[in-house]
Formats: sequence, C-alpha cells, structure tokens
Amino acid sequence: MEKKDLKPAAVFHYFEEICQVPRPSKKEEKIVAYLKEFGKKHNLETKVDEVGNVLIKKPASRGMENCKTVVLQSHVDMVCEKNNNVSHDFLTDPIETIIDGEWMKANGTTLGADNGIGVATELAILADDTLEHGPIECLFTIDEETGLTGAFALKEGFMNGDILLNLDSEDEGELFIGCAGGIDSVAEFNYYEADVPDGYFCCKIEVKGLKGGHSGGDIHLGRANANKILNRFLTLAFNKYDLYLCEIDGGNLRNAIPREAHAIIAIPEANKHDLRTDLNVFTAEVQAEYAVTDPDMELILSSEPARAKAIDADTTQRLLQTLYAVPHGVYAMSQDIPGLVETSTNLASIKMKPGNIIRIETSQRSSTASSKQDIANMVRTVFEMGGAVVTFGDGYPGWKPNTHSEILEIATASYKRLFGVDAQVKAIHAGLECGLFLDKYPGLDMISFGPTLQGVHSPDERMLIPTVEKFWLHLTDILKHIPEKK
Repeated sequence: MEKKDLKPAAVFHYFEEICQVPRPSKKEEKIVAYLKEFGKKHNLETKVDEVGNVLIKKPASRGMENCKTVVLQSHVDMVCEKNNNVSHDFLTDPIETIIDGEWMKANGTTLGADNGIGVATELAILADDTLEHGPIECLFTIDEETGLTGAFALKEGFMNGDILLNLDSEDEGELFIGCAGGIDSVAEFNYYEADVPDGYFCCKIEVKGLKGGHSGGDIHLGRANANKILNRFLTLAFNKYDLYLCEIDGGNLRNAIPREAHAIIAIPEANKHDLRTDLNVFTAEVQAEYAVTDPDMELILSSEPARAKAIDADTTQRLLQTLYAVPHGVYAMSQDIPGLVETSTNLASIKMKPGNIIRIETSQRSSTASSKQDIANMVRTVFEMGGAVVTFGDGYPGWKPNTHSEILEIATASYKRLFGVDAQVKAIHAGLECGLFLDKYPGLDMISFGPTLQGVHSPDERMLIPTVEKFWLHLTDILKHIPEKK
C-alpha cells in the first residue's frame, strides 16, 4: 500500500499536512496558527480563546439547517517520544510517516495519531461541501496530554452545540459513553530523627519485578502494589524486633500502580538471621498470592552500611499502621456497565523530603462525582487518624455513563446499518476531556470514538489504516442522521 492509495484521501491528506507542523504539548502555537489559516482559507468563522483552543464553524448543508448542532472535538497536542538512536527535534522537525502493511507508523518517533487523526478528520469534514450535515462546530483543544489545560480553560459560551462527538478513542467499533473523574490526595508526616544504637545490623529490603500499570486502566487486574507489599513486611518486623526505619521510598507517578519500593532498616545484630528467615517465609506467601498477576515478584534483603539516624519510633509506628489501613485498588463497580470499575484509589508513592517530611501521594478515580469525593475523604480520614496533614489537588470531573443517550442510539444504529454488526458500548476508568466539557455544558449529549491505534505515547505508536475509512464512514453517516431541534 502506498500513501497515494490511502482512503479516505482527504483525511490522510490533512493528517500528512499536520505531521509537518510541530505540536508538542504546551507548544501548540504553530498548529493553532495552521488552524486559523485553514479557517480563513475556507471562509469559515474561526475563533481562538485565551489559552489557544480553536473553534471553526461550518453552516448546515441545504435542508438541514434545523438539525441539532454537533461539536466535533479533538486535541491538537501530541506526546513527543523517540528512540534513543533517532535524531529528531519535535519543536522543528516534521513527523516522518511510514506505511508498514496495513499500519501507518512514524520513523522512530511517536506518530501523533493521538489525536492528530481526529484533527485531520475534522479538517476533512470542514473542507468537504458534498457531505450532508446540520450545523457543525469543530473544537480543537490544547494540552490534553499534560494537564487537560485547554479543556479546563474552556469558557461557557465558546461553543454552542447540543451534541459532542469526541474523536479521541483508540479502538474502532467501540463507542465510549463514560469516563472517570479524578483527584489527588497528598499526606505528609513530620518526623524527628532518632539515634540508631551501636551494634545494630543495617539492611535494605527491596520489592521488585511487579508489573504495575495505569492506575485507571489496569486497577481492576488486581496487581500487587509495591508500597503495600513492603509495608506488610515492615509492619511484621516492627512488631517483632526493635526496628529502626532509616529510609523508605516507593513508586513514582500518581497515575501508576507502584512497581518497586525499598526501605533501609536497622535491627539488633542478634536478630539479623531471624529477619532473613522471616523475609523468606513472607516472600513465599506473597508470591503465592500474586502468582498469576505478578509472577516475577522479588523481595531482596541486602546489607547496608550502618546508619546513624532513623525516623522516630512514634512516627514509624503511625506511618506503618496508616499505610496498612489506607485503601488501595477497586472500591466499587459500575451499576450501569458490567465489568466497569466505577471507583478506585491508588497508593502511588512514598518519598522522604527535606525538612523531615514523609510525603505520600495517592489518586482517587470515579465516574460519579459524589463517589470520587467519598473515596478521597476515606483516604484523608485514614491519614488524619495516623497524624498526617492531608491536602487535595484540584481534580477533574468524570463522565457518568448514560446508556439512554440519543446520540448513542443514533451511532449504534448507524454502525449496524453500515457494517452489519453491533458496535461495542463501553466506558473507561480513566480521564477524558469529556468530563470537563460536561461540567461546563451540562446539557451536552456525548460519545467518544475513533480508529484503531496501538502503542500510543511511544515510538511504537501505529494506526490501522483500514479502520480510518470505517471511522470516516461511521462519522459522516452519524452526521447525516442528526435529528432536528424540538
């Protein structure tokens, strides 16, 4: 397959064009300028808000002026990752696309089909005067990948649609009708330094080899949390020996299930062989518990040079007890969509900070706003009972599934009519811009869909070419069947 044979030709034409325009997250000036010029060239009303979101309006085709207004929405920024052996400057260099069988990919970099293919599809619709549709508004948001900045900054009245079609999903034939909202909770313990007695054995306990994963998309898989595993053993040892906790560290990103954690402890020299026996027994137990989800789990004990200082005993006890009690994992399943996680929490990271502070970061998710706040309050209560000071981030809203949505009925009927099979209706336990749109435009009726992408956010990103045409046929058929305003 050659590029000149790609269908729909207009979509791939515009995709190739925007691949020439650098558009890293937070550096979208060039793609915003491109979109403004596109609107001017096609004599379409175009406006840009204070942060750089772009809206281009297209009037209805003849006879469909009374149809409901549809907002088509994509984000313009892309994740910029490349292989180590590739020389590429994402601020200046174009993305080089390659055809590999039925797949399109880039030459050693991210392709940017997330969400460039959505942008290209909107441009193809704006430029095509043969299509049948009601009034259309094309919304292009900035900085979705690193902060949802564009969606957060969107003001009421910037767009005026009744229906929103988000073109940022990655599995053709799947219609998404909900996503989780999220909030970050941060707990801080203050401690003072205690002296480690002479003649104590100092060692490092490490938890390694866990799969981890996305704290939304993978939380239902029941994978081990390195922070929880480490704390279980530390609690066992603290209750049995005169243990001094000198250092503790685990996890990194708030939206990732922690894969590794370690602690440095000191215990009486006479107990060191017993400690190793305890760890061997404990390791066998937890490896059996997680044999399916984390078959490569390791717990390692290694000697360390003597430490003079440790966290005081009172703080150590409160810290270990709190980490034991604080919830992690799935809290509730959706009552609307079988198999969908509704509410969850992730014990993400434990870090020692300057000023004798132990900082613990967690994140909570739910597709229901009240449940998100409830689980966050539960986490806060546990930490406060342990004596920590808790703060919350701003958070972002979820999108509660509406299985009786009018646009969902139109989209499912269209898919069946076109392809003879049923589209799958789904929701995801992760964030989409849709939750923020709904927060500011409560009357919007929304779905999210797109062609098939794999390996997004990595240089392995690729797009399944035949699914782009199916996506196009589906989208344009939906636009043809939008009902009139009542």
